[in-house]
Amino acid sequence: MATITTPDVPFDTELSDLIEYRDRAVLSQVIVKDDVSQHTLFCLGKDTDIEEHTATRNASVTVIEGTGTLTLNGKPIALKPGVFVFMPANAPHALVASENLTFLLTLTA
Repeated sequence: MATITTPDVPFDTELSDLIEYRDRAVLSQVIVKDDVSQHTLFCLGKDTDIEEHTATRNASVTVIEGTGTLTLNGKPIALKPGVFVFMPANAPHALVASENLTFLLTLTA
């Protein structure tokens, strides 16, 4: 998957058209990236996990479809469509997809 656009070109898209799953795999597609933010669509196949890690930037997760569990600072958060989570920079987090799961990850300065 590749970057869709740059920040100097307005555009719109139907995110559901970009969703793609592979068994126990993480697929990601950067939609827009500039000097202060990055918007990436993540698609995780059922039973896929992302091990605990941190990010140097503030981040937010907006769940589009599917279910899973995000563990943020040791606290489990149930993910389902419509859930929004803010993660401050350097907060340890991990994720497990209970079923196919898609979310929009936004990183900010």
